[in-house]
Amino acid sequence: MARMALGVILSARGDLEGRLRRIKEAGFPTAQLVSPPAEDLAGPRSQELKRAIASSGVKITSVAAVYAGESYADVAAVRATVGLVPRETRAARVEHTKRCGDFAQAVGSPNLSSHIGYIPEDTSDPDCRGLVGAVREICDHLAANQQSFCLETGQETAEGLREFIGVVGRGNLKVNFDPANMIMYGTGDPIEALGVLASWVEGVHCKDGVWPKAPGQLGEEKRLGEGEVGIERFLAKLKEIGYEGPLTIEREIPGEQQMADFAAGKKLLEEAKGRLGIG
Repeated sequence: MARMALGVILSARGDLEGRLRRIKEAGFPTAQLVSPPAEDLAGPRSQELKRAIASSGVKITSVAAVYAGESYADVAAVRATVGLVPRETRAARVEHTKRCGDFAQAVGSPNLSSHIGYIPEDTSDPDCRGLVGAVREICDHLAANQQSFCLETGQETAEGLREFIGVVGRGNLKVNFDPANMIMYGTGDPIEALGVLASWVEGVHCKDGVWPKAPGQLGEEKRLGEGEVGIERFLAKLKEIGYEGPLTIEREIPGEQQMADFAAGKKLLEEAKGRLGIG
């Protein structure tokens, strides 16, 4: 795979074969895949998805585990519903995550990524101990598949995430770095955060956004280049830390506008890579 190869994030729902064909034709050699719903991780639909990926010529660089019942409406909703933090859903979601990892292995993905939720700041908190145990269980399962588990940034500071990774103590626990999330959650300057987490970064999202307007709110996602990340500054920092993995454009809108924004993002990234001598 080429240095900092471009890709996009795709949903596994619906016509995945058609979406893969379109991004291949648009010049994207890689993709991250949002995990299929639980019922599609086995049986005929699972086989259909695997065949579509195998025949597409697109490299799946990561699968993102998502969970039924999550809400990103505001900070309170994220705290209550997202990831592995909610105790009442944790055990079921750990099992779902492991199944997503097995699916990811079957489609050639070297890692699984996820938002695990707001990590408690006090690592001695019982909730944090339970979360640590859950992440260790997932990491151990993925290690048997020779995969990493990548925590997506945003819901905690870079320093807090670094501390949590140390407490978990698993060599295959890594980071999928999303600079826009750092801004949209109000948790820190993404370029500084990238420096803090450099040793663990295995994947990145090229996404843009703006800071929250009020406490308790989330910032707004923007088309790449129209937010406050500073995409060329971000790429320069990636080059500085020696990152050579894929650059995956994320745009959380539906329909044809998403494809148009993927194309605009591709042009922006290619021009920035050229100016920075990344090729």
